[in-house]
Amino acid sequence: MAAKLDQGGGDDLAENHEINVTPFIDVMLVLLIIFMVAAPLATVDVKVDLPAANAQPQPRPDKPLFLTVKKDLSLALGDEPLARPALAQALDGKTSGDRQQRVFVRADKAVPYGDVMEVMNLLRTAGYLKVALVGLEGEPAAPESPAPAAPAPVPGGR
Repeated sequence: MAAKLDQGGGDDLAENHEINVTPFIDVMLVLLIIFMVAAPLATVDVKVDLPAANAQPQPRPDKPLFLTVKKDLSLALGDEPLARPALAQALDGKTSGDRQQRVFVRADKAVPYGDVMEVMNLLRTAGYLKVALVGLEGEPAAPESPAPAAPAPVPGGR
């Protein structure tokens, strides 16, 4: 509650019924700055060209664990480069040994299928069986039309 000081001779302070919003604005500006600084830290900055998928998007967990297979077949856990032999140890460090946590695998579309399967085998060997593949959202694929039939032979033709 605020009070208004008068220079008059009275000892009674009258109540001021006006709201002072300056502290509220200061707090909001500080929060805005905090969110502007923290938002870029919550994203993965490893550049990879993902293939498009037409599956229904699933809700994203609060703290997803991304394993990226780059075009040159190198791995990155989050934003940190990673050697293949150190994958199990790095995953255990990130998840605190919780092997029930889902690992999101992001692979460049230029990476051969066999190499993606090799990474998934490394995950299985490390004990991480909950794996999700990440792709770009695309338009639903049109149903495939049957292949055109070969033309019928013409009787008496060459």
